[in-house]
Amino acid sequence: MGDHVLESAHEIVVSGPDSNGQQFTAVPGSNGVLIHQPLAIGQEFPDVDACRRTLKEIAIGLHFEIRIVKSDRSRFIAKCSKEGCPWRVHVAKCPGVPTFTIRTLHGEHTCEGVQSLHHQQASVGWVARSVESRVRDNPQYKPKEILQDIRSQHGVAVSYMQAWRGKERSMAALHGTFEEGYQLLPAYCEQIRKTNPGSIASVSTGQENCFQRLFVSYRAAIYGFLNACRPLLELDRVHLKGKYLGMIFCAAAVDANDTLFPLAIAVVDVESDENWMWFMSELRKLLGVNTDSMPRLTILSERSAGMVEAVETHFPNAFHGFCLRYISENFRDTFKNSKLVNIFWNAVYALTAAEFESKVTEMVEVSQDVLQWFHHFNPQHWAVAYFEGLRYGHFSLGITEVLYNWALECHELPIVQMMEHIRQQMISWSNDRRNMGMRLTSILVPSAEKRISEAIADARCYKVLRANEIEFEIVSTERTNIVDIRSRVCSCRRWQLYGVPCAHAAAALISCGQNAQLFAEPCFTVHSYRETYSQMIYPIPNRSLWREAGEGTEGGGAKVDILIRPPKTRRPPGRPKKKVLRIESLKRPKRVVQCGRCHMLGHSQKKCSLPG
Repeated sequence: MGDHVLESAHEIVVSGPDSNGQQFTAVPGSNGVLIHQPLAIGQEFPDVDACRRTLKEIAIGLHFEIRIVKSDRSRFIAKCSKEGCPWRVHVAKCPGVPTFTIRTLHGEHTCEGVQSLHHQQASVGWVARSVESRVRDNPQYKPKEILQDIRSQHGVAVSYMQAWRGKERSMAALHGTFEEGYQLLPAYCEQIRKTNPGSIASVSTGQENCFQRLFVSYRAAIYGFLNACRPLLELDRVHLKGKYLGMIFCAAAVDANDTLFPLAIAVVDVESDENWMWFMSELRKLLGVNTDSMPRLTILSERSAGMVEAVETHFPNAFHGFCLRYISENFRDTFKNSKLVNIFWNAVYALTAAEFESKVTEMVEVSQDVLQWFHHFNPQHWAVAYFEGLRYGHFSLGITEVLYNWALECHELPIVQMMEHIRQQMISWSNDRRNMGMRLTSILVPSAEKRISEAIADARCYKVLRANEIEFEIVSTERTNIVDIRSRVCSCRRWQLYGVPCAHAAAALISCGQNAQLFAEPCFTVHSYRETYSQMIYPIPNRSLWREAGEGTEGGGAKVDILIRPPKTRRPPGRPKKKVLRIESLKRPKRVVQCGRCHMLGHSQKKCSLPG
């Protein structure tokens, strides 16, 4: 009998004998090319499961359904599900070997095949195998996308639940189950310490050996922070939305070029005062005696109650400040008055106490309730005029966006794969920044160079009066400022706050022939930037090479052979409520510029249209 051609609304399929007389089926692939899938008497399969999978693929590709007549350890018999169709195959086990071979084959169809989009062989297992490569490349591959792609590529309709379960099964095959991830944590921590000596990696459990806490900090990050970064840390956390709930805690520094430098990462079962106290304790041990010789730390956070107590306990000498995004959102939501918010931002960036109090007076004229709000949010924790720590221009938490991205990218992954994703991203950042640092030929990093250039440009309109070798009087139309180039201070306080010379300092330095770039803090130099990324985060070997559980001890003294169970905070059934995080709300709030001549908002003195 000649070739059999089945033309449906979805695709054209050809079956029949090839040039060697063997039965074949040809199914259009995703690129439209016919894919030959030969079936012939004597054809072998590694095992009965491989045989079943092959026949299922052929049945779906040819749009006919098969019915299994017999399936056991020694044989597999299937036929076309349509009554009267002669298609039939008999596969039997070969003696003495695990393979199966086709003994009998009737490879022609006389039926019209499956006319609907639903197919009996399109099981969850088949869906999992069909999407495995896509899921490997994109863990965010959504069930809705899966069912759409299967329909367009295979002409088969599957339900949303089939697509969801198929993805779950495929993810488990690729990465292991969530439960296995927690069991692997002791061995994973051991691998971190082994491949990155000097790193800290520990896991601890709670009641019934359920996962409670994981803490990881790589030696490269510890070295970079202690030897090259400014004494500034951002603290924040984000919720995990995987099968088991939890939180990521992170402490991040800031490198010379104002980009984030993750120092320590923790995963905990819940956000609690106890877990914050533990995290800050681990962070204090990580820094060790080095903090005694470091400048006083400035820690920025949203200042939740548990976080505040933990910082005060383990870093009693640190300056702990509010994130301005958090404080401004609270102010905006409390008063819902755009005029008040505008004055508030002027108060935030006021450089002196007198300027701040003047803005507070303006706010009180609009609403007396402002004073009550100030009792709850002490300006010493957020106002530039009163905050004693050095923020270096960092007023909001940059780590927040990074954490949300991690949670979004990793919520489908078991905990070990999630930590590996974070480690690989840190390696990528380090490599890119290390290469950039080697290309720089200037004294300062680009962000500091830009600030100095702006200061030098603004300095041209100032009059400089030299008092002595180190003190200068800088005169402008708005006020007079005193600059001390030895102590590196200016009465406007910008030099002290940002770590690079302000316009008044630049005017003084230029007047005495000094290079303003040499008077920036060392943490802004290219040398510091290179030193930050001078150490490597080394790769961790494949999981198959890890030592079997039970062969040693965990770093904290706990036995590796303890079977860690998942946390009890399992995600509830149903679609979770989505919290929309607007990226624009994560950006650092812009400073409201006020003219020193006309005192109007929105432009500086240089661009003022009024005569001088």
